[in-house]
Amino acid sequence: MKADPSSKKSGMELLHYKDGTFHTHYDRPETFKSMVTFLKDPQGPPLWEENPEAKDVVHIDSEKAFRKLLKKEERPILMMFYAPWCGVCKRMMPAFQEAATDLKGNYVLAGMNVHPAEFDGIKQEYNIKGYPTFCYFEKGKFLYNFENYGATAGDIAEWMENPQPPQLKTPEVLWSDQESAVFHLTDDDFDSFLKDHHSVLVMFYAPWCGHCKTMKPEYEEAAETLNRDADSPGVLAAVDATVHKLVAERYHISGFPTVKYFDNSEEKYTLPQLRTKEKIIEWLHNPQAPPPPEQSWEEKQTSVVHLMAEDFRESLKKRKHALVMFYAPWCPHCKNAVPHFTAAADYFKEDRKIAYAAMDCTKGQNHELCKQEGVEGYPTFNYYNYGKFTEKYEGERVETGFTGFMKSLRGRDYEKVGKKKEEL
Repeated sequence: MKADPSSKKSGMELLHYKDGTFHTHYDRPETFKSMVTFLKDPQGPPLWEENPEAKDVVHIDSEKAFRKLLKKEERPILMMFYAPWCGVCKRMMPAFQEAATDLKGNYVLAGMNVHPAEFDGIKQEYNIKGYPTFCYFEKGKFLYNFENYGATAGDIAEWMENPQPPQLKTPEVLWSDQESAVFHLTDDDFDSFLKDHHSVLVMFYAPWCGHCKTMKPEYEEAAETLNRDADSPGVLAAVDATVHKLVAERYHISGFPTVKYFDNSEEKYTLPQLRTKEKIIEWLHNPQAPPPPEQSWEEKQTSVVHLMAEDFRESLKKRKHALVMFYAPWCPHCKNAVPHFTAAADYFKEDRKIAYAAMDCTKGQNHELCKQEGVEGYPTFNYYNYGKFTEKYEGERVETGFTGFMKSLRGRDYEKVGKKKEEL
């Protein structure tokens, strides 16, 4: 039977059934894209283009359509590259779509979800490292980024009438360039400094590291006391491990901050417990071996696959279903989720099509990859199908939640196999 879904006379209704029972009426647009999106996640949010107030935004869903728009459109274009789950994107969409209506006819405001892996080329071409990213084009040529992420529709309209490159931000003054009681060491003077000072505590840090910034004032205050006291039991020094990489690599620095104690030029202890002024001063007056470190999640024998940036894509491509936990070792919510996530991985350890994987976002290049995968807080759980991001897991962070999610996916697999057998 042929029916026109848009015709009320047809009397046709679209109903959704789940697990053999009626679930809900389908009340979204009768388009292929909307229906497929709904079927993938019936409880998920509608597509942006389904919002009537976004009717004047040009919605792009393929690279071919994107290239065609740039080639043929004579009017200036402001393109919003976004991800559906991005909180900042959701906050900015109302202002963007209002501006699209206000500027209609003179300018084009367009939106494109570029989070799927198929758009990695576009992300690289336009340096899209976070969402949203706004790119302004004239006659197909990219000129500027718009970077006012709290903009109103009026702000966007005003900028479009006089587009300009973003104002240069005042660069942050590096710790090593500030007046400081801490001795800041480099690749060139590290060894000679240790020879001249028999007892040295060294903090290896990264400028972007939040925990380093938190520890910095405590370390500074301890240095005010220790580095200027003639009878001091030792001195405090620091190394920017992102700049002075030879020293950082020699001592296998992989996380920040890392505090090491050197006695007569030799590395003696790594001291993760020293984070406050009082503990630093107290320990240097009575240096002792730290308590044995707790075994990390990666070091434990579990069924969880621990990923690094360099093998992330290839590892996930081998599994039909992969749930990835992006975490930071210091995060209390992550620590609570680890035993449940590990138990779920053990439950499915014999199923070769399933992987429960984890990535420590504080390690090396993992930090950048986590940002690319939309990680804005810890822990974040993403589901991948043969390496392609499909959805965020928003269920309960307990074993039954993690296993139930995977059981539903495997149940669909078995249903498809059963139907194919019936057809044969």
